[in-house]
Amino acid sequence: MSFSPIPDVYARALPDLTLEFLRRRGITLLMLDLDNTIAPYGATAPASEILAWADRLKDGGVTLFIVSNSRKTARVSSFAAQLGCGFVHHARKPSPKALRAVMRDYDAANCAFVGDQTYTDVLGANRAGVLSIAVHPLKWTNPLLLARYWLELPFRAMTKERLK
Repeated sequence: MSFSPIPDVYARALPDLTLEFLRRRGITLLMLDLDNTIAPYGATAPASEILAWADRLKDGGVTLFIVSNSRKTARVSSFAAQLGCGFVHHARKPSPKALRAVMRDYDAANCAFVGDQTYTDVLGANRAGVLSIAVHPLKWTNPLLLARYWLELPFRAMTKERLK
């Protein structure tokens, strides 16, 4: 368990995480943040590109699971249904508790978590002992989020691996 805010991998967007990349890493469980990772805040459905990406991964044997801090059960469950995966809402990241519960039937070496925020998503993944993958936020929604993302830039700059 690491208390590091530095992501293991940085990808511009979810579709950059190809089945081949995940297979090379031995990833069979890919946990995903919802807001600004799968879809922008307030969106009601994932983009068609994300749905196609999710189908490719599932067809290739990767299990997807949404782990969101959102308290909006209906919204998180709707996205999970559209992606054909399980979900946990109100996960309280960066606590690793929800991530560990999701991966109870998996070896941590075969799990990864993807999110747009360093202080919740990356830190939570690192604390859970899984591959942490940071993605670029989908949309800048307000000045406070922009300021937080700006404060995260030094940690993103220290990322061990960048996908192009």
